[in-house]
Amino acid sequence: MAESMKGLKRSHRCAELSAANIGETVTIMGWVQKSRNKGGLVFVDVRDRSGIIQVVFEEEKTQRSLLEKAAKLHSEYVVAVVGQVEKRSGAVNESLATGEIEIIPQNLRILAESEALPFPIEENSKTREEVRLKYRYLDLRRPDMQRNLMMRSQVATLTRQFLAEEGFLEIETPILIGSTPEGARDYLVPSRLHRGHFYALPQSPQLFKQLLMCSGCDRYFQLAKCFRDEDLRADRQPEFTQIDMELSFVDVDEVIDVNERLLKRLFEKVLGVEVLLPIPRMTWQEAMDRYGSDKPDIRFGMELQDVTEAVKGCEFAVFKGAIENGGTVRGINAKGQGAMPRKKIDKLVEFAKGYGAKGLAYAAVQEDGTVKSSFAKFMKEEEMSALIREMGGENGDLLLFAADKNKVVWDVLGALRLELARQLELLDKNEYKFLWVTEFPLLEWSEEEKRFVAMHHPFTMPMEEDIQYIDSDPGRVRAKAYDIVLNGTELGGGSVRIFDPEIQNKMFEVIGFTQEQAQEQFGFLLTAFRYGVPPHAGLAYGLDRLIMLMAKEDSIRDVMAFPKVKDASDMMTEAPTKVDKKQLDELGLAVIEEE
Repeated sequence: MAESMKGLKRSHRCAELSAANIGETVTIMGWVQKSRNKGGLVFVDVRDRSGIIQVVFEEEKTQRSLLEKAAKLHSEYVVAVVGQVEKRSGAVNESLATGEIEIIPQNLRILAESEALPFPIEENSKTREEVRLKYRYLDLRRPDMQRNLMMRSQVATLTRQFLAEEGFLEIETPILIGSTPEGARDYLVPSRLHRGHFYALPQSPQLFKQLLMCSGCDRYFQLAKCFRDEDLRADRQPEFTQIDMELSFVDVDEVIDVNERLLKRLFEKVLGVEVLLPIPRMTWQEAMDRYGSDKPDIRFGMELQDVTEAVKGCEFAVFKGAIENGGTVRGINAKGQGAMPRKKIDKLVEFAKGYGAKGLAYAAVQEDGTVKSSFAKFMKEEEMSALIREMGGENGDLLLFAADKNKVVWDVLGALRLELARQLELLDKNEYKFLWVTEFPLLEWSEEEKRFVAMHHPFTMPMEEDIQYIDSDPGRVRAKAYDIVLNGTELGGGSVRIFDPEIQNKMFEVIGFTQEQAQEQFGFLLTAFRYGVPPHAGLAYGLDRLIMLMAKEDSIRDVMAFPKVKDASDMMTEAPTKVDKKQLDELGLAVIEEE
């Protein structure tokens, strides 16, 4: 039978107590982690979000009625304990913050009982994720999950403090907005009052934060909820949180400066990790050429090398054909892996095919200097020697090559480099390597739509010196865009925005928008720009991704309180759900059942 608190007030959280409290009478409240009944002696571990403390019910020191009540306790009963803090009578428990003390109780109240649990409440749970997500309220009781939520809260608080000190205003932007088809797929919300019309949930507050700059707000930020109806991965969710900001009268360097100092503050205060400033910068072109990725993991080497010139005259059809089609031949050197078994190399070839490669050429330099290769018979001996030299190949090295259009070669070798790093255990989660990637292409060609599309969004400012190429060679134009990358994950990105109407109109023209289309989709922004718009720039972080890396987790689901699974459903509430016909009728909607 549950009891009420009857005026009891908690004096401390469990792990806030220490040897300094010995002799004090305290009141703690929490869940029973475990209870061990040794006859006239009952040990109860009580847990709350701060940690665990041991309560000892002993025949000589405890009333019989209290001892009998303690003997009935089971895991996850909610209890209140009043008692005296004493030095632990048994051995000190080094693994607990409260390991040198215990509580001798004077009063015990059972505030709530618990049924048998679907899984144990313990760190590093081995329970299947689907089960944990179904009973998420239990999963969140686990100490590692609680630490993640506390870290997230601390990061949010520190971010707010820092940006307020830097003169930013926290301003909320709307959640119900108009749909803008450019970008990812929108979540749509039907309007009851405007039949046949829909709101969209924001993919980001982009347009509103630019309007705030037009409004003279100067520096804005918010921890913004964003929504994208797209396929999910380990670091993606249909709803997520951004640390979103926009600044007026700035260029690239000022945005980078304030964000470097924010990251330094967060990592030092939360993790005790020093971030050395300035954070290195690398252009998009250099990142692609060296790492095959615009979010390179620079914790290890194994960089891509362009060997197109070295193999230009050879008769190997794969290399020759790629070069003739305007592509390149590039390779990576897996140092010391020359003895890798053929079966494992074949698996790497299959892996590469998953990223668009037709195959993967390899040369394994043995310890005695001989070469086992998939293409040596098509190369003269001196050509093979020159290629190995170009790759810095030494005895015991494994050289892997891809030949195709640049994009395919980058994708294949960039992914292969990371796969090898995983297999060879080169990725240290305790190491934090930041990098700014700058000067992204302004536009990229869409095969699907047969037109150029904005790589970031259509309000991104081109590099001034490249504007001259926007008509003659659009793919050559670089953007004033920048991403902040940590250990191969894009933490955030942003750009300087276009504030000149002439450049904005030209941008719309290049991506195939007519004046009418631009006005229809972005008319309110373009109208605002006619009334004096300051130069401005911004950046947004994925808060969930940031916490995932800080907490050394592999999935953002482990740092969000109530995440969705891969098909964007919620296993606990079973959302999305069907709604009744009355609601649909009110909205003027009908659901077409699939046959």
